[in-house]
Amino acid sequence: MLSSPTPWPRLRLRWPLPALVGWLAAWAVFAGLRHAAVLPAFGAACAVGTACSALSTAWWRRTLVAAGFPLSALALGALPALPGWAWLLAVAPLLLAYPLRAWRDAPFFPTPANALEGLDRVVALPAGARVLDVGCGLGHGLRALHRLWPAAAFEGVEWSRPLAWGAAWRCRFARVRRADMWTASWADVHLLYLFQRPESMARAWAKAEAEMAPGSWFVSLEFEVPGGKPLARAGVPGARALWIYRLPGNSGSTGGPRRR
Repeated sequence: MLSSPTPWPRLRLRWPLPALVGWLAAWAVFAGLRHAAVLPAFGAACAVGTACSALSTAWWRRTLVAAGFPLSALALGALPALPGWAWLLAVAPLLLAYPLRAWRDAPFFPTPANALEGLDRVVALPAGARVLDVGCGLGHGLRALHRLWPAAAFEGVEWSRPLAWGAAWRCRFARVRRADMWTASWADVHLLYLFQRPESMARAWAKAEAEMAPGSWFVSLEFEVPGGKPLARAGVPGARALWIYRLPGNSGSTGGPRRR
């Protein structure tokens, strides 16, 4: 019998504690480094604030946490000799975590902890089944999937390098790599999970049809495949819908390797 690794504890802070933690941490870093070099201290503090923004779930709260230090530092005149271009230092950590290319797919919106509830009552996966989360962010979706099928083989793909590192650290049970979800192979995947944008769904379904085996599973949080016919709908009542599709072909298959 396969034993699942003990998941890392998930830090939960009620709002506004994430904001206070992020702002205080950023100011502490700035205060400790500014006497050595102001600009590197400012950049390091912005990076700390951006990293602490991951403690929040709502996008607007993450924005407040990340923007709190640079805006307050500039407003309070903490950088009197700072040239105008130094405003870019406040944006650099955000661009590092969320590259412009990633925003064409979907910005960082974590999968809620209970969003996949009921999925395992529709989808039956054998031990060792390959489960892929494309655009996995910090691994919230991977952890939710792991709670349902602890004996599966999990993989995550994320374009942002810092987010991929964070997901790999949080999800020791999974193989997480930094890659483009659109060029990464989806072949030999039993179940593919994604939480993207509505504009991405037609392209994602076309890639799934081209690469995934008949009978494998395609699961999307909140957004439907345009013109597609979901096999089922799951999720928590009143929350985001979970749309469950199956690749056409042999419905008795669980999505094993496609023979070419």
